[in-house]
Amino acid sequence: MTNPVFSTKGLFTPTQPGYGPSAAWQPPAQAVETMTLDDVVQKTAISLGALFLVAASAYFFLPDAVLYPAGVIGGLAAFIVPLIVARRRAASPAVNIAYAVTEGLLVGAFSKIFELVYPGIIVQAVLGTLIAAGVVLVAYRFGGFRVSSRGAKMVRTGLFAFAGVALVNLVLFFCGINIGLFPGPGDPVSVWAWLFALVGVGLAVFSLVDDFQFVEAGVRMGAPRQQGWMAAFGLSVTMVWLYINLLRVLSYIRR
Repeated sequence: MTNPVFSTKGLFTPTQPGYGPSAAWQPPAQAVETMTLDDVVQKTAISLGALFLVAASAYFFLPDAVLYPAGVIGGLAAFIVPLIVARRRAASPAVNIAYAVTEGLLVGAFSKIFELVYPGIIVQAVLGTLIAAGVVLVAYRFGGFRVSSRGAKMVRTGLFAFAGVALVNLVLFFCGINIGLFPGPGDPVSVWAWLFALVGVGLAVFSLVDDFQFVEAGVRMGAPRQQGWMAAFGLSVTMVWLYINLLRVLSYIRR
């Protein structure tokens, strides 16, 4: 998945004027704090930490009878918020916490639904997510694993197509029609369900690489420090996407 938060051109711009092949001279600007890698890591940890707390609260305190409604509400909100942030090209602590609440509600409810049917699957999914993210980071840092501009556009198209199919599937589900692309726990798993789950994992991996590239570009170009919240937001979206799809794949294996 190419993260929609990072998919807009011109997201990062240098904070110092007077640079570039065609730039005219300008008087020195007042110093502006710039984004650093450590700052992005800190903000991402805060965002994911808040999301984890909400998810844990939803997991332990939500009654079983409201898990599905809570998951649907959280999922819809978590789908809309990144699109708004991508359009505005700005995030803040308040936006990140709001997203953590909605996404945490989805993750907590979704995880409990699967854990009730497949005990131990949450631990497997969390470890799988951390291992996958670590492998991608090592491949990016030391193996030169990158996504080209053309490849990013192709993955972005796949992302929106995947999201569109998921929304159509949800609407049909409410109408009493189950096309089997996203089977619930205990439901039979079709070849198409396997395909969509594996495609979801693949999109998440490529999105994570794309996120690393945008963060690196922002640090290199001296983006304002506030953009660190934007970077943290995008990384949080991708990590949750990876976890949800790995949870689905593991549930298919457990069947």
